[in-house]
Amino acid sequence: MLKTKLIPIVAAALFVAALVVPAPASAQTANSDPTSDSSILRDPDIPVLGNAKGDITVVEWFDYRCPYCKKVNPDLLKVVKDDGQVRLVFKEWPMFGGVSVYAAKLALAAKYQNKYAEAHEALISATQKLTEENVQSMLTQAGIDLARAQGDLVTHQKAIEALLARNEEQALALNFQGTPGFIIGRFRVPGALDAKTLKLAITDARAEAKKKK
Repeated sequence: MLKTKLIPIVAAALFVAALVVPAPASAQTANSDPTSDSSILRDPDIPVLGNAKGDITVVEWFDYRCPYCKKVNPDLLKVVKDDGQVRLVFKEWPMFGGVSVYAAKLALAAKYQNKYAEAHEALISATQKLTEENVQSMLTQAGIDLARAQGDLVTHQKAIEALLARNEEQALALNFQGTPGFIIGRFRVPGALDAKTLKLAITDARAEAKKKK
């Protein structure tokens, strides 16, 4: 179980929590302890974006209908691209219920055709109100085989629902009050971040990682 300790960094108004009690990846799996370090940072059921071999992992818990998640997304993607050494992990946490749950499940189903990144970008960048119908339309326009995704959603229903439950358990264990919420390296960072703060947090996470070596 991850424990947290609040410490201020970057600015007086921004507080993050350093993750402590690390568990070796070889000793934990996503299925054994959903709140272990390895499950949070390296859940094998979640596609990795950015640089899969990067030296720092950024994890975001989000909802496709969260306006703050939508606002931060362009900055997040740019920072990750410009940096070049960041593993990026998105964790669906559909707090808004209903359509959010449907969108999250269908996006995760798209990973079985290697189209998760396209599905995620189509839905998180949507400017109109999401409905089940336009979720389907957006995914189709993004190049996802909708019929296959719907079939995979049925076939892999238990795995997808287990992953969503795991994401939520982690978010609550980390004391996130809503979306977005971030883990950057070994720091917990709640709330929406701008590009400057993201860069500073990544820099601090790298510095902290060097101290641990």
